[in-house]
Amino acid sequence: MSKTLFDKVWDSHVVRHVEDGPDVLLIDRHMVHEVTSPVAFLGIKNRGIGVMYPNKTFATADHNTPTINQHLPVQDPLSANQLAALEKNAKEHGISHWGLGHEKNGIVHVVGPEYGITQPGATIVCGDSHTSTHGAFGAIAFGIGTSEVEMVLATQCIMQPKPKKMRINVKGDLNFGVTPKDVALYIISRLTTSGATGYFVEYAGEVFENMTMEGRMTVCNLSIEMGARGGMIAPDEKTFEYIKGREHTPKGADWDKAMEYWKTLKTDPDATFDKEITFEASDIEPMITYGTNPGMGLGISKSIPTASEVQGGASTYAKSLNYMNFNEGDNMIGKPIDFVFIGSCTNGRIEDFRAFTNIVKGRKKADNVTAWLVPGSHKVEAAIKEEGLLDILTEAGFELREPGCSACLAMNDDKVPAGKYAVSTSNRNFEGRQGPGSRTLLASPLVAAAAAVTGKVTDPRELMK
Repeated sequence: MSKTLFDKVWDSHVVRHVEDGPDVLLIDRHMVHEVTSPVAFLGIKNRGIGVMYPNKTFATADHNTPTINQHLPVQDPLSANQLAALEKNAKEHGISHWGLGHEKNGIVHVVGPEYGITQPGATIVCGDSHTSTHGAFGAIAFGIGTSEVEMVLATQCIMQPKPKKMRINVKGDLNFGVTPKDVALYIISRLTTSGATGYFVEYAGEVFENMTMEGRMTVCNLSIEMGARGGMIAPDEKTFEYIKGREHTPKGADWDKAMEYWKTLKTDPDATFDKEITFEASDIEPMITYGTNPGMGLGISKSIPTASEVQGGASTYAKSLNYMNFNEGDNMIGKPIDFVFIGSCTNGRIEDFRAFTNIVKGRKKADNVTAWLVPGSHKVEAAIKEEGLLDILTEAGFELREPGCSACLAMNDDKVPAGKYAVSTSNRNFEGRQGPGSRTLLASPLVAAAAAVTGKVTDPRELMK
């Protein structure tokens, strides 16, 4: 029987099927951080049980971590308590813990692939919605809630209804200046934030085949923003080359055995999906959001649509534009901005900093812009320095911060003030996401860099000519 990539991975991990109910799914890798794990660990403690497979559980601190002076005690009491709880729980249960100061510390969805924890054909969960990032490797990866974190800690399984299947094809070649972030924002703008609800998405077509692994991670990361349970891309030679030799990947004969299986992980030619959508790469230009959800995005050269041109209620649309202090018909190019943030599990990898630096080189940071450049891990931080990117950034007036989730969400010190505009390479632009009253414009590293040196929304292609 022909199967999709999703079917092959899911079905091979079903421990038990509950009639008219969910599947009991075996989990290969469980990643935890300081925000969603404390209550889960307390739950198993109160039940008098431990972690079933500590060697399949990996802990890192990221959401609440400061991005400057990480060698000093964390000042915020709540953050400090959560970080301490993660360290204590990991030690008690024999779990690998990469806390502040550890050389492997970083954003959970950045360090997982870096150390080969993320592998093709695996099931991966974490108490974080953007776990979908790991689907770039042909894995089934999705975020779970606190009670489900407890379930996986205790049993290494989770109960889940099997999602429907969607394939999104993007055909052709991308235009000049268009990045994987733009592809994802374009798809979300077309489908809306609920367009993939109930589905697990496979991305296919030349555009994804030609993407680097970093680019694929960006796309899969944003799957959740259109309502999908997760997203995945079939593994290929790029995938295998990326993971080969990493700390947790198989070695020697085990590698050869794994490769035999991994090469079967692709959708059969005559397999069917519950829904299939195709886009043309030539229709995509650099994207930017103008509203208060990731679906409110448009090509950077376009003007903000009218309420009649978008899905949803007119009053809700008006509320969103009012929050952003934008008007129907406004052009995005030329809008003044205050902050630029490059980082997060969406765009905190070395490829993103290379793109940002390519725009910045030979220019200066705009005086009206506060820029937060936050690598996703210490590996990324080291590469920025080793490749000479830091020298270019420093010459242009930028400073590099230490790894962490940073201004992606208002859980640490990096908050955008009320009323200020931030061009952000992160994943969500909800009201207050980057700080109470903050206004977020989601964009690619190229668009962020162009804004950082001009002080306003700028088409990066104008600076790349």
